[in-house]
Amino acid sequence: MLYREAGQFSVRYADDRRFFRLRQDRIALAALLLFAFGAVPWLGNDYWFSAILIPFLVLSLAALGLNLLTGYAGQLSLGSAAFMAVGAFATYNVELRVPGLPLLASILLGGLVSALVAIVFGLPSLRIKGFYLLVSTLAAQFFVQWALTRYSWFSNDNASGVISAPPLNVAGIDFSSPAGRYLFTLAVVVAMFWLGANLVRSELGRNWMAVRDMDTAAAVVGISLLRAKLLAFAISGFFLGVAGALWAFTYLGTVEPHGFDLSRSFQILFIIIIGGLGSIRGNFFGAAFIVLFPLLLSNLAGLLPDGVVAAGQLENLQKMLFGALIIFFLIKEPEGLARLWQRFRERARLWPLRY
Repeated sequence: MLYREAGQFSVRYADDRRFFRLRQDRIALAALLLFAFGAVPWLGNDYWFSAILIPFLVLSLAALGLNLLTGYAGQLSLGSAAFMAVGAFATYNVELRVPGLPLLASILLGGLVSALVAIVFGLPSLRIKGFYLLVSTLAAQFFVQWALTRYSWFSNDNASGVISAPPLNVAGIDFSSPAGRYLFTLAVVVAMFWLGANLVRSELGRNWMAVRDMDTAAAVVGISLLRAKLLAFAISGFFLGVAGALWAFTYLGTVEPHGFDLSRSFQILFIIIIGGLGSIRGNFFGAAFIVLFPLLLSNLAGLLPDGVVAAGQLENLQKMLFGALIIFFLIKEPEGLARLWQRFRERARLWPLRY
C-alpha cells in the first residue's frame, strides 16, 4: 500500500488547498520534473526533441489556454489558432523592432497582445452564448489570418509572409540546439502550468466555474459576468499567444499565417475533449494522445504487407479514427482521459485491500 493517504492530515488551510495533497503525488511530480530536466536532455535524440517532445509540450500549453476558457469558464471558442498566430507574430515584431529586449520579455509581450485581441473577440460573449459564440469566435480565425496575410508589415515586408525565429539566447545561454529548445520550452510550459493551476483554484477560477455552471445564478450572487468572461478570454489568449510563440520559434523555426489555420484550432479542441474538460492534467494526456497516435498508426501500417494501406490513405484513416474516438469519449467518457487516470488513482489507494 505505497499509495495511501492514511496518516497524512491537513493541519493548515494552506495544506488543504494544495494541488497535490498526497505526499506520494508531490514526490512523483518532483521525480518527473527532475527526470524531464536532468535525464531527458541526455537520453533523447534530435528526432525525439524536434518531432515529439517539443510539439507535445507546446500543444499541452495551447490546450491549457483553451481549457481555461471552455473547460473552466464555459465559453466556447474556435479561435485558438488565431490567438496563437497573434502571439507568434507579435513576439516576432517586438523582438525585431525593440533591440536588446530579452527573449522572454518578447514572448510575454506577445502573449499580452494576444490577450488584448482575445478580449475584442470575447466581447460578444456578453450577449450570446453556446453555438452562436462558437461562430463568433470563428470569425477571429478568418480575420486574423487575413490581416497577417494582407499587411506585410507583420512579417517585416516578407513577400511570402514567413517569419523566422530570433536567436534563442536567454541570459547569455544559447538554446538553439534541439536539446536547448526542448529545455527552454519545458521551462516556459512548467511555469505557465504552475500559473494556470493556481488560477483555477483562486477566487477567479471559482467565479469561472460558477459562470460555466449557471451564469444567471452567478450574477445573482454578485459575480460580475463582464469581468469573469472577459478575463477568461484575456487569460486564455495570453496562454495561447505564448504557445504560438513557442510553436513558431522553438518547434518550427519559421512559420506563416496559414500555419495557424482552422485545423489547428480543431486540433486543440480535440485535445481538451480527449484529455478532459476542466482538468489541468487532461491537457497533457490529450496532447500526448494527439502527438503519439499518428506515430503509432504509421508504425502499425509499416508492419502490414505492402499495398494493404496506401500512403495516401493513412492520413484519411487517421482522421476517421480521430472522429470515432471523439464520439466515443463524448458518449462513454465525457471527462476524458483525466477521469480514467483519476479512477486508476482511486483504485491504487485501496490496493491490495480491494480490487
